[in-house]
Amino acid sequence: MNGVAMENSDGDKTPPPTNRGESDTPMNDDDVSPPEAKIAKTEEPGSWQPKMPFIATPIYELRQIGDVKFGPGARSALLGILGGALPRLSSEQLETVTRAKKYAMEQSIKMVLMKQTLAHQQQQLASQRTQVQRQQALALMCRVYVGSISFELKEDTIRASFLPFGPIKSINMSWDPVTQKHKGFAFVEYEIPEGAQLALEQMNGAMLGGRNIKVGRPSNMPQAQQVIDEIQEEAKSYNRIYIASIHPDLSEEDLKSVFEAFGPIIYCRISQGSSLHSHKGYGFIEYANKVAADEAIASMNLFDLGGQLLRVGPAAPSLGLSTLPTITAPTCIPSVMGHTANSAVSVSAAAAAAAAAAAAAAAAAQQHPAAVTSVTAGLQVPGVVALSPVSSWQPKMPFIATPIYELRQIGDVKFGPGARSALLGILGGALPRLSSEQLETVTRAKKYAMEQSIKMVLMKQTLAHQQQQLASQRTQVQRQQALALMCRVYVGSISFELKEDTIRASFLPFGPIKSINMSWDPVTQKHKGFAFVEYEIPEGAQLALEQMNGAMLGGRNIKVGRPSNMPQAQQVIDEIQEEAKSYNRIYIASIHP
Repeated sequence: MNGVAMENSDGDKTPPPTNRGESDTPMNDDDVSPPEAKIAKTEEPGSWQPKMPFIATPIYELRQIGDVKFGPGARSALLGILGGALPRLSSEQLETVTRAKKYAMEQSIKMVLMKQTLAHQQQQLASQRTQVQRQQALALMCRVYVGSISFELKEDTIRASFLPFGPIKSINMSWDPVTQKHKGFAFVEYEIPEGAQLALEQMNGAMLGGRNIKVGRPSNMPQAQQVIDEIQEEAKSYNRIYIASIHPDLSEEDLKSVFEAFGPIIYCRISQGSSLHSHKGYGFIEYANKVAADEAIASMNLFDLGGQLLRVGPAAPSLGLSTLPTITAPTCIPSVMGHTANSAVSVSAAAAAAAAAAAAAAAAAQQHPAAVTSVTAGLQVPGVVALSPVSSWQPKMPFIATPIYELRQIGDVKFGPGARSALLGILGGALPRLSSEQLETVTRAKKYAMEQSIKMVLMKQTLAHQQQQLASQRTQVQRQQALALMCRVYVGSISFELKEDTIRASFLPFGPIKSINMSWDPVTQKHKGFAFVEYEIPEGAQLALEQMNGAMLGGRNIKVGRPSNMPQAQQVIDEIQEEAKSYNRIYIASIHP
């Protein structure tokens, strides 16, 4: 029986036979375990102790004192600890990291282009704002206030007194609706600021109708005083003079021959009139030096030339006012992948954006040429040469153009010391884990891509908000311009015997009149048979248009209509009139005091 000793004839005890073979086969000395080993094997499972203690603290440095050999059972993670090379990433992992880096690079380039576009739009907006402020200041500089006017004086006398300084656009006299007389002051608006400046300098304190009139700037001038000071300071850098009250028979050559006595003249221009051989009675001369300009102003002011006293003074930087600039909407953001930049962006700004994008991509060009080349190849900017690939590196083996979906094993797979961990993933083995450094690189790339994506969204929202604000401002400016045009009516076929007082009395019942501008002939000192009546509100102009067209005035049937420059804002005017139909609102004028 197994496990029981048997006694032989000599009295010796023989150990029982084993199951490994014949019962009479002797056992080796090694097969007999000592009692201590048997006891160790029968201990409880939870009390096992390692032969070597664990390393509780990280190892930062290991010195190799012998050859390192990697057998089939060596783990790839152990190679990095023992000083070997880090495991190579599989094709799938390499593709993931490459995509993350490429996406981060694309987002970075998009951000650069977005910032360049936004900066260009802000610069355009600031330039437009400055231009609008400058034109508003020039418009204010065209107006002068005239006070202490005798109540016996009419508008014709005011016009005749202030006309020698330049072409008058309108004269606005404040009238009392009860007494039908003016209140002793008026606002004279010239077509150019030089005329207003000359009138301010030479008419302040002048005797008119038995009174010393007061001429000054309007009270609303301080709101634009800073811009006005800049314009006047800029005018000092030009050697340009302004000449008014030029005789109708004088030409540019006549004027130049007289004024060139003070110094060499760069150019001489007289503002042309409505007909071919007529002018408006004023002009500009620019000298080669400032001394000549100052001497011409001092010597030729109030000089009798052809029977008229010349009025000479310094000229402003602008030779007259232009219309309000059209505010354009911001340009679209240029796309990075395969689209050209918007044509509204200037070539210089687009070139700067492309250069900045190239600078942002140059840092990673050496390490990731494929990502940089794929992004920069889509940048097509007018006037900028396409970027060539940064590196001409070629692989030693051709890439596999199509993905591998299935591999069949036809033999035993053996992993020797030279087996690469990337092969494990291809042949169905477990993919190697990334090292802490590789994981940190991938995490940083994903985090950077996410930050760039969030910045892109915020940038687009800011840009959309600015576009909306700009469109709202443009609509508001167009609406105000249209309302200003709707306040004006044209009055034609006026008898030459009628004065402005009669025109005012006839059109006043329809609403408060802001100004009446009658075109005057500087030779005959009579009006040309037509005028422009400007009301304070558009409803007054509309009523006058409907009820005064064809009315009998001074023995003639006058014609009342819209000014000829109305079609430029006709679309906005139609929208305002269409909007008015939705309100149940009426306008009442000529109400008894």
